[in-house]
Amino acid sequence: MSLSLYKKDPLKMFEDVFNDKVSPFFSSMVAPAFKVDISEDENTIFIEADMPGVKKEDIKVSMDGDLLSISAERTQSEEEKKKGYHRIERSRGSLSRSFTLGENVDAEKIEAKYDNGVLKVMVPKVEPTKKTEKEIPVN
Repeated sequence: MSLSLYKKDPLKMFEDVFNDKVSPFFSSMVAPAFKVDISEDENTIFIEADMPGVKKEDIKVSMDGDLLSISAERTQSEEEKKKGYHRIERSRGSLSRSFTLGENVDAEKIEAKYDNGVLKVMVPKVEPTKKTEKEIPVN
């Protein structure tokens, strides 16, 4: 018997299980990331992260060298009561994204604001330090 009988590629057999349209609650548990928009002008890099359902106090923004990291803990709960049954589902998860920004940012003046499920991070740019070229004699 051939798997083509089911009109599905056997390698994609479980594809619908992880699809947002089939089960948004389940897909949110297995896709621990968040969408971001990144833009810049000549003075600032702007990062907007969609983080619905996350509390402000559960978000951490950090800078290590030229790597900006955004992380959060999220707890979701879904409850449904109808005649004949009562269903409650809960999930917990960590969300994290990191971005290499380069050496021309002022890490001391980064600002982050969270409002209505959207984290906005403003990273000011600075003039890159000029690297001098020097020949090193070999002894």
